[in-house]
Amino acid sequence: HVQLVESGGGSVQVGGSLRLSCTASGYTNRPYCMGWFRQVPGKAREGVAAIDSSGTTAYADSVKGRFTISKDNAKNTLFLQMNSLKPEDTAMYFCAADGRIDLNPLGWLTTRRAFDYRGQGTQVTVS
Repeated sequence: HVQLVESGGGSVQVGGSLRLSCTASGYTNRPYCMGWFRQVPGKAREGVAAIDSSGTTAYADSVKGRFTISKDNAKNTLFLQMNSLKPEDTAMYFCAADGRIDLNPLGWLTTRRAFDYRGQGTQVTVS
């Protein structure tokens, strides 16, 4: 079992930056594909960025050039650097991990299946 805990959310002005962190604990040795998705009440989740165990990344078109996903394997921590934030980036951001062998980062962004593990989320508000 894996536990994921997000941090770093908050309120920021348009054009500002935030850095989200997601710390994993538990059985973290499996080659997971991990990433961030966001959700607004009443809407479907949107995959934002994903990264696999080899470091290959994928981004939603809406955040390309503004968001960067990275990870620190030694600290079991996933990051999402968000720059040039826009009001439409306002959402609850969740970290999630999935161990499916056939799931690459691009597939992670668009899959509708439930992820193996997800955190409780951190709110990002841009105004």
